[in-house]
Amino acid sequence: MTAQTACHVADLAVGEALRLDLDAADGAVVEVALVRTGEREFHAVSDICSHGQVSLSDGEVDGCTLECWLHGSRFDLRTGAPIGLPATRPVPVYPVSIEGETVLVDVDAPLAVAARPTPSRRN
Repeated sequence: MTAQTACHVADLAVGEALRLDLDAADGAVVEVALVRTGEREFHAVSDICSHGQVSLSDGEVDGCTLECWLHGSRFDLRTGAPIGLPATRPVPVYPVSIEGETVLVDVDAPLAVAARPTPSRRN
């Protein structure tokens, strides 16, 4: 499978997240949090927090980070790396492209997560 339609650009405001269920090539359903961080800048990560197993799309967007609503874990939307405890494991990141006004996500080609230092507590 290749990239599939996630939404239209106008469907999501800057600073908002949208929960999506997308179909993988193997028939699995992949839960994705699609986040708009700029005029034509979108990021897609797993919608499931690696710490609390809850929906990340219900959390708060701050620039290129997404904060889990349950325990406050924060994730870098570009890499999936945890940047705020209690999460210590990354979440998968999926390629996003825009064709015209359509936002596409490829759940069959997750991006590699770079090694990051242990996340710090937020003051």
